[in-house]
Amino acid sequence: MWMLVVVLVIYAAMIFFVQHWTFFHFLFITILLVLWVMVSLFFRIPRRIFTSDDKRLIAPADGTVVTIEETYEKEYIKSDCIQVSIFMYGTDVHVNRYPCDGTVEYCKFHRGNYFVASYPKSSVLNEHYSIGLRLPDGQKILIRQVAGTMARRIVCYAREGESVRQNQELGFIKFGSRVDLFVPKHFIMDVDLQDVVRNAVSPICTIQPEPSEPQQQEQS
Repeated sequence: MWMLVVVLVIYAAMIFFVQHWTFFHFLFITILLVLWVMVSLFFRIPRRIFTSDDKRLIAPADGTVVTIEETYEKEYIKSDCIQVSIFMYGTDVHVNRYPCDGTVEYCKFHRGNYFVASYPKSSVLNEHYSIGLRLPDGQKILIRQVAGTMARRIVCYAREGESVRQNQELGFIKFGSRVDLFVPKHFIMDVDLQDVVRNAVSPICTIQPEPSEPQQQEQS
């Protein structure tokens, strides 16, 4: 809204002070309008019918699934898990949401680089926020907001100790980048690579009970 106000103020001032309009005046106004449209797209929060499902993790971001792989998460979960990465293009909605109910047990900001977010190592090397969430059944997941080449400002509302609800706003990444979701490896994936997902709407995976110790040994 503030951007539209700025455009209107500049337009009104030009009408008042500029007596003879040239091609460059019209070009200047056109550029301002294009910038306003772009900013409005980046910061929009569309109305949606949210998916409410306590047995699934719902997408924390709009975008395309670019990574589904097993990895060791050493920051919060501290065990083998599955990483799901959602890359947000410039036209995607950039608000991020919690994928499930839980308690925020960990929240840390990491300074870093601004590599292209599709680069596999950007999850660790780029500037990012890590949010550790304990589910109602005691299991842990980690959400990571990752900055990119254009996205150099991450906003995170998470606070350690607070209880959060599925689809509640977690924050946003200005001008987009990617969000990584680290979940226990026994969770069942509901998405494939290159799937397009929408925050608060698309299921990412189905929550499974934590396997007993003998079952874990069999899986390993």
